[in-house]
Amino acid sequence: MDAFFASVELLRYPQLRGLPVVIGGGRRKVDDDLLARHGERELRLIPVEAFPLLKDYVGRGVITTATYEARQFGVGSAMGMMKAARLCPQALVLPADFDEIRRFSRLFKSTIAEIAPIIQDRGIDEVYIDFTDVPGGQREGGKVLARLIQKAIFEKTRLTCSIGVAPNKLLAKMASEFNKPNGISIIHEADLPSRIWPLHVRKINGIGPKAGEKLAGLGIQTIGELATRAPAFLMQHFGKATGAWMHAVAWGRDESPVVTQSEPVSMSRETTFERDLHAVRDKAELGAIFTRLCAQVAADLQRKGYVAKTIGIKLRYDDFKIATRDQTAPTYTADAQAIRKIAGLCLKRVPLDKRLRLLGVRAGALAKVGEVPVYESNPASAHRGRAPPATELIATPQLF
Repeated sequence: MDAFFASVELLRYPQLRGLPVVIGGGRRKVDDDLLARHGERELRLIPVEAFPLLKDYVGRGVITTATYEARQFGVGSAMGMMKAARLCPQALVLPADFDEIRRFSRLFKSTIAEIAPIIQDRGIDEVYIDFTDVPGGQREGGKVLARLIQKAIFEKTRLTCSIGVAPNKLLAKMASEFNKPNGISIIHEADLPSRIWPLHVRKINGIGPKAGEKLAGLGIQTIGELATRAPAFLMQHFGKATGAWMHAVAWGRDESPVVTQSEPVSMSRETTFERDLHAVRDKAELGAIFTRLCAQVAADLQRKGYVAKTIGIKLRYDDFKIATRDQTAPTYTADAQAIRKIAGLCLKRVPLDKRLRLLGVRAGALAKVGEVPVYESNPASAHRGRAPPATELIATPQLF
């Protein structure tokens, strides 16, 4: 979906179309504030001058997404809003309405499913679609079906999307970025030298900042340069599995299927503080936040019917460096108190001498309730001859 969060907001405020708009910041109250100041008139009739400007934003929020008009100034997702204000001070600011975002996400995916039912969910605004056996799916190399999907989504949602059509998921993902917004790009294997190899290696889904930096140190900037390196060379520097994978994807090879059902790998909650907090001087405040995050993770697990074996934490310091730690529990759990205790052990293994700007809690190694061994899911029975429950093994942490 094209600038999904921003596009949903522009349905509410069509007067902002064509203007630089960023989505992010605090909780949603902008509708009430605007209505209060403008006599309860319809949202679409509120003048543009009434909307808050990015240059006036003060806080620690990050941008969720931005309209293409704002992106032209270098503004992008995950960028701090204060930094973005220096790049595009004239941009308008709107918070995200997550209930509405989820509603439109369900709507566009169900619309696709009516046409092409083999779909892999890739998050709130993206899917993979297997065209192979869809009637007419091969016409004009898939362009006819892609146009039909775009038209159906627009009719149902008034939103646009960009579609990449290719022999596999790797190339389709890359192609979907070629012609935004509202574009269709078709890639064949013969197009690799002209359309794929000139791209930077970071355009490959799975090559992140660290791998990109290491590749640059080896004189590899583009996908084409990566394709010229022998598999043995890449394995030497990145390991056998990763090196072999890098060589394959550089040549456009990807055998991964479209997976219609998948289990979550982890569940997490995190929060960025309004001000930097210190582990000692702000112990009470941090403790309350930490407890709340653990309770939220536990509630997420319970609501979705999962238990976790690994609990982890994430800290971002005031210098933006990140620390993470994980701890494997003796038993599976979805209990907030047990998660709090295990996460507390993780805290004991990280330096807390610097101020913190973010704190997160993660539950991993998930299993469905009822699908774990009896001795794992029932601590009482585990205590009789097997592993004792987590609550008996873990001491209460002393750090916030």
